[in-house]
Amino acid sequence: MSNLKEYNNKRNFNKTKEPKGNKKKSNKKKLKFVVQHHLARKDHYDLRLELDGVYVSFAVPKGPSFNIKDKRLAVHVEDHPISYGTFEGVIPKGQYGAGIVMLWDKGYWYPTHNPDFKNVVKFELDGERLKGKWSLIKFKGDNYLLIKENDKYKKNSNGISKYKRSIKTGRTFEEIKNNIENIEITNPEKLIFPKSKITKKDIVDYYQKVSKRMFEFLNNRLISVVRSPQGISDEKFFMKHLNTESKNIGKKKINSEYYYYIKNENGIIDEVQMNSYEFHIWGSLQNSINNPDLLVFDFDPDKKLSLKKLKDGVKDLKKILDKLKLKSYLKTSGGKGYHVFVPLKTGSWIKTENIAKNISELMIQSHPDKYTINMRMNKRENKIFIDYFRNKKGATSVCPYSIRLKEPGTVSCPIYWSELDTIKPQDITIKNIDKRLKKKDPWNNFFDYE
Repeated sequence: MSNLKEYNNKRNFNKTKEPKGNKKKSNKKKLKFVVQHHLARKDHYDLRLELDGVYVSFAVPKGPSFNIKDKRLAVHVEDHPISYGTFEGVIPKGQYGAGIVMLWDKGYWYPTHNPDFKNVVKFELDGERLKGKWSLIKFKGDNYLLIKENDKYKKNSNGISKYKRSIKTGRTFEEIKNNIENIEITNPEKLIFPKSKITKKDIVDYYQKVSKRMFEFLNNRLISVVRSPQGISDEKFFMKHLNTESKNIGKKKINSEYYYYIKNENGIIDEVQMNSYEFHIWGSLQNSINNPDLLVFDFDPDKKLSLKKLKDGVKDLKKILDKLKLKSYLKTSGGKGYHVFVPLKTGSWIKTENIAKNISELMIQSHPDKYTINMRMNKRENKIFIDYFRNKKGATSVCPYSIRLKEPGTVSCPIYWSELDTIKPQDITIKNIDKRLKKKDPWNNFFDYE
C-alpha cells in the first residue's frame, strides 16, 4: 500500500527544496516514470514508477543498462510523491540524501500485468532515453534485479554512460550545483498564461532549458523587459531601467539614468522571479554602446495580408542581403511576423540605421505595393511594414528564445531559412520547443565574425 509518511519523516522541508509528500490520483492508462541521477554520498540512479498516486522508487547504484547480460541491483526505497518527478537541484548538506539531483529521464511505463512488486514485474518504458521491455525481479528483502529484456532497444553496452546532462535543463551536475539553487522562486504555481495553464514554474523551467543559447545574446548587452506580475490577462509594463540589486544583474549609467544587463545565466531566472517574462535586447554591448553589432529587420504584416505574402516578403529581403553578401538569420516573432538579424559591425549607429533604411527603401522601390516604412497603421493596408527603426541607439528587439506574453506561450525562436515555408510566426511555444532544443541551434555560429 502506498504511503508517503516515511518520505515526509525523513526530510526537513524548511531546509530542503524537495516537495512535501502528498498523494495524487493516478491516470491508470498513462503511468509516469522518471529516472533521477543522484550524486549523493554514493553516486546512483533513482528509478521511480508511478502507481496508486505515488512513485514506487528504487535506488540503482550502477544505473540501468541496455545490455541484456547486465543484472543491475535495484534497492526498493520509500515511496516518493508524484511532484518529485520534476525535482532537480541540490539537497543541502546534513539533510537526507544530501547531494545533487539531476532529472535524467522521464516518460511513461506500461506494466504487462497488475504489479504488486512481490515477485517479478515486467513492463515497458517509453522515455526519452530508456525504452523497451524491462523486468524487476525480487530476490531478497528490498533487493531486486533490474534487467533489460531482449528487444530492438538492447545494446552491447550499458548505453547510458553518454548521457551527462539533464533532460529538463540540459545542465551538468556542476551547472546544477552552481546555478539552479541560487534563486528562490516565489508563487511558482501562479498561472501566467491562463488558457494554456502555463505557470511561473513552467516559465522558469523553460528559461533554464534555453539559458545557454539565450545568454549568447544577453551576455553583456543592455536589456528591456516586459513584466506581468499577475499574468497576461492583467497589467503588463515595459521596463528598461534598473530596479534590482541582484548580484546576477549589472548596471550601466547613461545620461544620469541606470540601464541594466544580465551578467550570467542566473540573471535570466532572477528576472523571471521578478515577473519579467519577455526579454528585449540592444543592438550593442553595454561596454561599447556606440558600436552596434546587429542589424535587425522586423516584418509586421497588415492583419488582412496572407501568410504566403508575408513569407514572400521575407524571401525578398533574403535575396537582397545575399547580394550584399551579408549573412542573415531568421526567427519567428512569436507574434504576427518574422525577424531577420544580421551580425554586422559598422562602427556607428548612424551607419547601421542608414544601411537598414537603404535596404528597406530598395524593397519599396522594387515592390511599392507590397512594402512600407510608414509607421502609421492606416498606411499599411495590404502591406508589410518593415520596421528598420530597431537599429537606432537605445532601441530594442526581441531576444532570440524569449517568450512572448501571448497565448499559448509563443517563443521568438531561431529557425533555419529552409524552415520558413513550414513554420508560422506563432507555431513555436514553450510546450512544443523541446524537440528543437535537442537539435543543433540554427544560430549557433551567429557571433563568429570573419
